[in-house]
Amino acid sequence: MKLYNSDCLIEMKNIPDNYIDLTVTSPPYDNLRTYNDSLEWGEHVWKPIIQELYRITKDGGVVVWVVGDATIKGSETGTSFKQALYAKEIGFNLHDTMIWQKPNPIPTQSTRYQQEFEYMFVFSKQKPKTFNPIKVKSKKAGVIVKKHRAKKDNHTYNNEGFYRVQGEKIAGNIFSISNTKGNGHPAIFPEQLANDHIISWSNENDIVFDPFMGSGTTGKMAILNNRNFIGIEKDTDYFNIAKKRIDEAIADKAGRLF
Repeated sequence: MKLYNSDCLIEMKNIPDNYIDLTVTSPPYDNLRTYNDSLEWGEHVWKPIIQELYRITKDGGVVVWVVGDATIKGSETGTSFKQALYAKEIGFNLHDTMIWQKPNPIPTQSTRYQQEFEYMFVFSKQKPKTFNPIKVKSKKAGVIVKKHRAKKDNHTYNNEGFYRVQGEKIAGNIFSISNTKGNGHPAIFPEQLANDHIISWSNENDIVFDPFMGSGTTGKMAILNNRNFIGIEKDTDYFNIAKKRIDEAIADKAGRLF
């Protein structure tokens, strides 16, 4: 485990090429928060960061980029899309566009419907080497279903045209997970969200990275899932929160072994 109280653009330059298996991070959103006045954000920052992420990600590695947009003068900025398209431009595959749906969004009074989701762009460097899908129960488990491409001869379908629905299926790409509060950080990553991406896109002993560590949720869940972790956080107060949470996770994990 390595934690850095520093600027991610400085520290990422020290990470070797093709080194990180998985990045799970949530970058700043269009200067919606100042993060104790430590934030400098814009295209001049996020473009170099995405470039560095591409360089340090292993072939087959994945970056989960959780992001939203500000609304300025009645129009969403679209910065999230600009970032996704730029990631593709420099070589990433846009493997999946997922949604984090929040059952408990903060109510707002406006001329729009309540904002209750954020994008989770899953970028991959070539084809993902790991996918351990979360599965859910099939509603029609055991039911015999006709395949879409079943061959029809003399008004009857051949035996190859049918299959039995399995007991489980791969979950959908919308994660419905409640927002988290507390820990002294204004934008806490839900532990379940970080956990589900970590187990999906990495294996034990892989290296998980978060360049915007915040309160340390990605690091905590990486440790509890037996991954190695590298985290960077510029703000000292948030860094100390993250370090405390990650140290407690390490101690908790050690306690379970004895």
